[in-house]
Amino acid sequence: MSVNSKHLATFLLGAAAAFGAYKYMKMTDEEKEKLASDIKDKANKLKDSAMDAEKQAMDYFNELKSKGADAMKEYMPKVEEFFEGLFKSGTKATTSSTSGNGAPEGSNAV
Repeated sequence: MSVNSKHLATFLLGAAAAFGAYKYMKMTDEEKEKLASDIKDKANKLKDSAMDAEKQAMDYFNELKSKGADAMKEYMPKVEEFFEGLFKSGTKATTSSTSGNGAPEGSNAV
């Protein structure tokens, strides 16, 4: 039976966890409280930096969206009109292609 990297990593992780549990059990109550407060502080800092990164990402993508729309309007002024007509419910297209009697234009239905 050969030992591959997964087995070795699992063994090392288990050994590190056992050593950490041993050290934690040897700590005094004051040291345990200090460790818990340090972990909470680091977790809060990580959360704050993640929230800042999320806000920066949203600002960045909103800026890209607005700049892209402005560039499209500047270089292709008819494109906005085209897309509005394309994505509307189609009321103009259906009313202009039918005649007053409900039959398409050019048909002999009366």
